[in-house]
Amino acid sequence: MLSQPFVIPAALCFVLALPLVFGWIAPNRGYGIRTPATLADPQRWYRVNRLGGGALCLAGLTYLLVAALDPTRGATRSDFRIWLVHLAAFALPLLGSLLLIRRLLGRP
Repeated sequence: MLSQPFVIPAALCFVLALPLVFGWIAPNRGYGIRTPATLADPQRWYRVNRLGGGALCLAGLTYLLVAALDPTRGATRSDFRIWLVHLAAFALPLLGSLLLIRRLLGRP
């Protein structure tokens, strides 16, 4: 599984989002979902970071599941289709997480 192309970024997304999910990170300018709206309102900070962090954890787990299933078996390392499957499994849930975060912030 460690030979899959996006395992390390997916694992990092998951691990780095956990403190946000558990509400361990107070409003700050260095770590978390930092916008003027979340920095101005601690309740909004924790709500947005808890839900956004959960979405990022889910995105990381989605790719880790794909990597564990290993769709590269029997394919050459240069098989572009397999690489696209991995890219989609990593990027689409991540994009969905970012769109959810935007929605939580009330942006179109």
